[in-house]
Amino acid sequence: MSGKADPRPAGEGTTSRTRLDRGRGALGPALELVHTGRAPTRAVLTAELGVTRATAGAVAAELEALGLIRVDARPGAAAGSQGRPSHRLSVAEDGPVALAAQIHADGFRAALVGLGGRIVATAPGCEVVDPDPAKVLGSVVAAGAELLRETGRRCVGAGLAVPSAVAEPEGLALNPLHLAWPAGAPVREIFAEQVRAAGLDGPAFAANDINLAALAEHRHGAGRGARDLLCVATGHRGVGGALVLDGRLHTGSSGLALEVGHLAVNPEGRPCHCGGRGCLDVEADPLALLTAAGRAPGPEMSLLKQAEDLIRGRYDDPEVRAATEQLIERLGLGLAGLVNILNPDRIILGGLHRTLLEADPDRLRAVVADRSLWGRSGGVPILACTLDHNSLVGAAELAWQPVLDDPLGALA
Repeated sequence: MSGKADPRPAGEGTTSRTRLDRGRGALGPALELVHTGRAPTRAVLTAELGVTRATAGAVAAELEALGLIRVDARPGAAAGSQGRPSHRLSVAEDGPVALAAQIHADGFRAALVGLGGRIVATAPGCEVVDPDPAKVLGSVVAAGAELLRETGRRCVGAGLAVPSAVAEPEGLALNPLHLAWPAGAPVREIFAEQVRAAGLDGPAFAANDINLAALAEHRHGAGRGARDLLCVATGHRGVGGALVLDGRLHTGSSGLALEVGHLAVNPEGRPCHCGGRGCLDVEADPLALLTAAGRAPGPEMSLLKQAEDLIRGRYDDPEVRAATEQLIERLGLGLAGLVNILNPDRIILGGLHRTLLEADPDRLRAVVADRSLWGRSGGVPILACTLDHNSLVGAAELAWQPVLDDPLGALA
């Protein structure tokens, strides 16, 4: 319960407290419904929770008292609605935030993210990643702590996205292939130490960047409403994948599931860091596109931006078109194999793969349909990711999860 004085008559306050006590177990589910946009009104919240209108009202009022959501003072009917007007619900724009951090091959970035996946503030990105994880994570946490000081927001916790498989339960970055970090670096422990050293409240988490992108897209973006969501993306280097089943990330027995970058799609292709040849990781990332188009990567901007600019600005160039079609073919082969194994109800693509889809959506979908068992009879929708900085938003989701599970306990 909040510590605010209750101005209502004694009997009414007692009744409301009784309703909240009955619905206290609904606080977390209610917050998640508002957080993900699935309960825009109190009437919808009532129906989704399966409680009485009075209990839903008490639950919404308590979440508002905690500074997490806002309840419109006056009810209003939705457009075209014939039913009873209902109070609209939204996340509190001035509420607490999570510190989100992302490390990638071309730098790092820190941000503050509120409920609803809203990025409140970002720090200027850094383009140099030190080979010592502690130095990098110390710098990104310091940038986030400065944002917190500038905004005066309360911090519920911190989340970190890294371009590596993260082994559970230890939180080890097993294969930071495109960073100069040692294999098996204890990134979660180091990150937590830096968060504590900065004097920040709340727990600290770390996970693979594509897993977190998929989580964010499932809750707030192109994956919303999917039951079995497959996400495949390439950022600055390499290719990653993630699977969300029934609203939860499928990470396998030790956090290492969906390492799709090491699916072989060209047996005679480029050597891969894993020891194989022709893996998606080296056949369908930004460096592969630049190499296939005969362009030498330059130092002036990230590989991802160079590759995206090349497709968007020079697609009429025969070499660029041929290189793009080659990557679409390789990516399509990989996606078809994943469809055969996983049978997802939706695929979303991020990073350069989103740009490949935009360049020639029919070609990519045709490759997947032709090579997958269910392609012609049960085609899988292939969509572009829609969130900017989805790995950052996903990192924040890690920090928000304890609050979603138990708002009162987490914010006590």
